[in-house]
Amino acid sequence: MTETAHTSTSPPGKQMLSERVYAHIRDAIMRGEHAPGDALKPQDLAREQGVSLAVVREALVRVVGEGLADRLANRGFAVPAISDRRWQEITEARRTIEPVLLRMSVERGDVDWEARVRAAHHRLARTPVYGPEEGDYYSSAWSEAHRVFHRTLLEGCGNPVLLETFDRMWTASELARRWSAHRDPDRDAVGEHRRLEEAALARDANTAAELLVQHLTQTAAVLTGCVHHEPSGEA
Repeated sequence: MTETAHTSTSPPGKQMLSERVYAHIRDAIMRGEHAPGDALKPQDLAREQGVSLAVVREALVRVVGEGLADRLANRGFAVPAISDRRWQEITEARRTIEPVLLRMSVERGDVDWEARVRAAHHRLARTPVYGPEEGDYYSSAWSEAHRVFHRTLLEGCGNPVLLETFDRMWTASELARRWSAHRDPDRDAVGEHRRLEEAALARDANTAAELLVQHLTQTAAVLTGCVHHEPSGEA
């Protein structure tokens, strides 16, 4: 999973502490150790990690910047609540931008891009979705393979600014995607990804973009409890 770039003017020691605390909080949220809407109390986190409040607050600001936490009006922090509107907005942004990038990739991608797409899809298809040590949540290995596949599909566009936008949206939507797994465990994600790969490599920009929109829409529909499977099993 791609982390948001972070520039700090803090002394090296404090910066290292902040990085460690940031990684701990981020991973704990992604593992589901903090439920949707749970408060992230700086005092408790500082005591737990053995660091200062300043270090914890710097780490929490980074997590907020990735969309994995909210900063409340009273300056507290919390895990995002399950809000239909929140995830609909994220999905709307992704459905607006990502199909455009995919069309550009299909039109501009070279043979090396095709090879990377094939390799990324092969890795995704061969990586176990769940791991015994991670309970009901997607395994870290599968989550990374999933991110790499989707990003590789879009990398043929050749525009790093647009790809940075994808990176930010991906991280912001990661919690929604994970939570959706509990609503629809029988979703045909394997088939969805296979059809995306096939359409992209067939240089069928229209079909690829349409499949991607369906794929993103299905995640949003699952999260809001409006699951609907077509007979073909497509997203």
